[in-house]
Amino acid sequence: MSDFLLELRSEEIPARMQAGARADLEKLFRKEMDAAGVAVGEVTVWSTPRRLALIARGLPAATAAVSEEVKGPRVGAPPQALEGFLRKTGLTEDQLTERDGVLFAITEKPGRATAEVLAEAIPAIVRAFPWPKSQRWGAASISTESLRWVRPLSAIVALFDGQVVDCEVGRIKAGRLTKGHRFHSSGEISVDGVDDYAAKLRAAHVIVDHVERQDLIRSKAGEAAAAAGLKLVEDEGLVIENAGLTECPVPLLGRFDEQFLEVPPEVIQLTARTNQKYFVCEDTAGKLANAFVCTANIAAADGGAAIVAGNRKVLAARLSDARFFWEQDRKTALSDHARKLEQITFHEKLGTVADKVERVAKLARWLVEEGIVKGASADDAERAARLCKADLVTEMVGEFPELQGLMGGYYARAEGLSDAVADAIRDHYKPVGQGDEVPTSPVTVAVALADKLDTIRSFFGIDEKPTGSKDPFALRRAALGIIQIITTNGLRFGVGEGDVLAFFADRLKVQQREAGVRHDLIDAVFALGGEDDLVRLLARVHALQAFVGTEDGANLLAGYKRAANILKKENWGEGGNGTRIPRDGEEDPFAMVDDPDVAHAMRERIAVQKELSYTPEQAEKALIDALEAAGPTAAAAVAAEDFAGAMAALATLRAPIDAFFDEVTVNDADPAKRAFRLTLLARLRDAVHGVADFSRIEG
Repeated sequence: MSDFLLELRSEEIPARMQAGARADLEKLFRKEMDAAGVAVGEVTVWSTPRRLALIARGLPAATAAVSEEVKGPRVGAPPQALEGFLRKTGLTEDQLTERDGVLFAITEKPGRATAEVLAEAIPAIVRAFPWPKSQRWGAASISTESLRWVRPLSAIVALFDGQVVDCEVGRIKAGRLTKGHRFHSSGEISVDGVDDYAAKLRAAHVIVDHVERQDLIRSKAGEAAAAAGLKLVEDEGLVIENAGLTECPVPLLGRFDEQFLEVPPEVIQLTARTNQKYFVCEDTAGKLANAFVCTANIAAADGGAAIVAGNRKVLAARLSDARFFWEQDRKTALSDHARKLEQITFHEKLGTVADKVERVAKLARWLVEEGIVKGASADDAERAARLCKADLVTEMVGEFPELQGLMGGYYARAEGLSDAVADAIRDHYKPVGQGDEVPTSPVTVAVALADKLDTIRSFFGIDEKPTGSKDPFALRRAALGIIQIITTNGLRFGVGEGDVLAFFADRLKVQQREAGVRHDLIDAVFALGGEDDLVRLLARVHALQAFVGTEDGANLLAGYKRAANILKKENWGEGGNGTRIPRDGEEDPFAMVDDPDVAHAMRERIAVQKELSYTPEQAEKALIDALEAAGPTAAAAVAAEDFAGAMAALATLRAPIDAFFDEVTVNDADPAKRAFRLTLLARLRDAVHGVADFSRIEG
């Protein structure tokens, strides 16, 4: 068994593309090897800004021989058929094999040296590489057939069992020579094979393992902050990005002017992160400190002092811009900013952003005045809603769109608006996804809920609903946000009807899946119809899930399904030509049946049962008694939203229904008995359906 090393060296690969490139390199390599019949075991893929490297250990020296069999004509077939088959296979008649009267062409395909397979695979991998963006270069670039790569490809190292794999891609011949760090190393490095590759690069100041570089940045940046009495603000995305920008990372701490701390800390952090890839630090009190950590790609002789000074100047320029935006935006009241929303189209069919704000403001006030959101001032809710989108036209949000809402909160507080209003403006977009903070402050809840409800109601109103994987207006995210706000705060109201309710049902199943709630139980409650109160619905679902997980619940479900199957087969009851037995004094339930023959048949069936001098058998009597007790009890419990009590009432039906099926023949030869028993099963179904549609429950 032998090892294989492939290094593809180029100009700087964008950090954001490196993770995808590693996955693509392994995928393409395995695909080529699988197609050639080469068994592949462990594969390691590394990346630096200037190279992709793949190591495959334990490859066979050659592929195994393969026997290929082609079926031909039968013995005694016309000569033309035999001649055609021989031409196709290139064999003679005496080289064919006969089996059960049929001729076969069997050929042995010899194995191939793995080095030969690799020589063909490497060019195929390079040319098939799916970079998000790529380029051509040099004189060859005038041809559309020339090599494309993310940045100009400069060299290929390809070693199998220590020997160079003889191949060429775009006039670049594979060899064993690579290069180290751009500044700390000069000349070429000869690699013997897999085992010395990483070590020789390390000696040339290149840490080829991206995970090792990430660990180094994480630890050394934290140490640099700690040495200054500070704490690094963790940012895993920034760790990965800096590791993708450096081959020899050296974290360095620098300081910026304390005056910049007048700017909101989120602005400083975003400025440092987005524009400069710097980490920020906090002091012992948890407040943002006037310090940053940059990641150099060299170990400078002066300890990095010049690098820090240069980065400090660049950051100061960026922070000066941010401070200018902060000061300029505060010169205009939010209410004046909000007037500019009349110039921004929200949607061609839904008007401007100002029109949306008007709808949200009215809805937020309504949520408070109706008592749906308790503990809030209706005036505060409306005021916050009217200002919640105002920061969209500010300079700061124009520069950093990620800060919308957040900056509005800062500007509101700066002009003296109440904390409740400022917090609602700041947080009205929340939650923006699973795991995000869910608002609980009453004014914030009213505005955040109104904003998302208006979005769904408006887009559904113009028939702009999500389809398949397409959701251009993020309605699914809005629905999940509504569900989280409602369930977290226990808000009681109907979310909608028709398509909107079905849409919420689908989102609820997605949202509750992570909480371990079964989707079929949500279906079972929604199927009853008329349930648009998500708090009540989930309470019923949770009680149902607890119930079906018990022995009584599982057995009652089995009994229900047996009864439902019999009723369906007999077309009895719901939607069919059967019915339950009406109690004395009830009006004719069939007066509105359009088909007179059907109505007559139903009345005859009821008449037969009423006139029948029939004493129910013990098992029937027990089920009747249980239904008489359980049905009203369960219905009363549901009305009182005591869903655990409703399930407990249903549990009393388990033993009677088991005994009924053990002792009674439903399809009795006597039509009256049969009708009576089917009606009894229909009563069972009706009682169960008062709690949930058990037909939707799996199992």
